[in-house]
Amino acid sequence: MEDKTENDISYIIRGAIFKVYNELGPGLLESVYEAVLMYELEKQGLSLKKQVPLPVFYDGIEFEIGFRLDLLVNNKVIIEIKSVETLSKVHHKQVLTYLKISELKLGILVNFNVEDITKGIFRKVNGL
Repeated sequence: MEDKTENDISYIIRGAIFKVYNELGPGLLESVYEAVLMYELEKQGLSLKKQVPLPVFYDGIEFEIGFRLDLLVNNKVIIEIKSVETLSKVHHKQVLTYLKISELKLGILVNFNVEDITKGIFRKVNGL
């Protein structure tokens, strides 16, 4: 299923986020949402990698400095999972930075600790 576009994948991800949120509700640990969301997306035929190391290149040198993508879907879409009271600007910037460093086009930032999950999902694009 590697031939799906970023938008196709995004649609499936949104549906899975809604399903997980409706089943589990807000307030759990990020690791719980990560595991269950990964399971749900794999069930729908997508390929997933979790906690993917993201090196930084500077002056021709590769630095392994601890950046990790929460989930990478079909090697195309980054999902960054939060379960916090309020997302801050740095959370949004983090996803944009991950997109820039990885040269991927689409990231989804989701905060599961909200009353209404529609207000907790943010698409971030890099050249789409």
